[in-house]
Amino acid sequence: MKRFVINGGRPLHGEVTLSGAKNSTVALIPAAILADSPVVLEGVPDIQDVHSLIAILHDFNVKATFNQGTLMIDPTEMINVPMPEGKIQSLRASYYFMGALLAKYGTATVGLPGGCSIGPRPIDLHIKGFELLGSDVETRFGAVGLDAPHGLVGTDIYLDVVSVGATINIMLAAVRAKGETVIDNAAREPEIIDVATLLNKMGAKIRGVGTSTIRVEGVEELHGVIHQIIPDRIEAGTYLTAAAAIGQGVTIHNVIAEHIDGLIAKMGEMGVKMDVYPDSIYVHPATSPLKMVNIKTMPYPGFATDLQQPITPLLLLAEGHGTIRDTIYPKRVKHVPELQRMGAAIEVHNDDIHIKGPNQLHGAEVTASDLRAGACLVNAALMAEGATVLYGADHILRGYDHIAEKFNALGGDIQLIIDDED
Repeated sequence: MKRFVINGGRPLHGEVTLSGAKNSTVALIPAAILADSPVVLEGVPDIQDVHSLIAILHDFNVKATFNQGTLMIDPTEMINVPMPEGKIQSLRASYYFMGALLAKYGTATVGLPGGCSIGPRPIDLHIKGFELLGSDVETRFGAVGLDAPHGLVGTDIYLDVVSVGATINIMLAAVRAKGETVIDNAAREPEIIDVATLLNKMGAKIRGVGTSTIRVEGVEELHGVIHQIIPDRIEAGTYLTAAAAIGQGVTIHNVIAEHIDGLIAKMGEMGVKMDVYPDSIYVHPATSPLKMVNIKTMPYPGFATDLQQPITPLLLLAEGHGTIRDTIYPKRVKHVPELQRMGAAIEVHNDDIHIKGPNQLHGAEVTASDLRAGACLVNAALMAEGATVLYGADHILRGYDHIAEKFNALGGDIQLIIDDED
């Protein structure tokens, strides 16, 4: 078990450089097994989800070496073995092996995914896509069996709900299908563009990414390449909001501002002064009280669901009453009772989060229930008076590269404590 001990009230200043996008990386790694020669990914974050995926690769007899942000994946001696349970169930992104294995071998057995508990996240759209491409699908005993003995055939697929996971998984399956696949009502997130960019470098023929209609012309083979992962926009939002809350001048490097237009707009409405450059953002020290805003999460390019929890501590400093409505994951509210322990005037009514500010938080014992709730509580603890003990640090380490070291370099005081298991 791991926990953070955070001594709050210390102003942040200086510079921090973001890592590659976690939500890209966890799809790029399964995508790489489609190649017939080694793939090199650069800018890979050093997070637990990456290490879990590397362990899964090893079980498939894929050679993988990870050193200082560079991950080399060699699938030349890969074998397709059933993965109904165990490591494959340790993180949600493992479901991308369904599409990749189906494309590569025409058959796969993959355990249903794990990951953070933030409400229902079914994979019915993934299964619908696989079936329309010509695969038989059987789910039993917590695993999905896929079988396309005559190969996959391109078709038209309409997604009933905009889904990042389904868009990527169907895209992975379609790259080796016969003919053209058209994915309508596709998600438009930057991470999808990143995955398509890798696949196209490998020899795929994908058009329309970044729009609601993606066209995939199947190819017979894919080859290895070198690929630089895009910056992590959720990590960017986490540090930007912390800098706005307790910063005395903070520069965030390796950021693509257009990927977080919704966040930047809301922070601007609050009165946060920022200088936005081509690949960095400088957050000025606060000189006046913040204004409260309302947040409503939407599919990209709207305000990201993964950012509603990290921005919450900043809202707690603002004057007035505000609400957060998460239209993607309405049950993503488990951070609220933990913030109440720290003295926040925050409540949940009918899945909407209501905030009254401004608040002065104080240190407390709190628990991270999921990855982004953990980021929220780290930011809250940095703002709070006194010490906070944050349990469930494992959730945070799943998706944030060296978060304690990065905040400490900015002047924060975060210690990671690892308890021995009995």
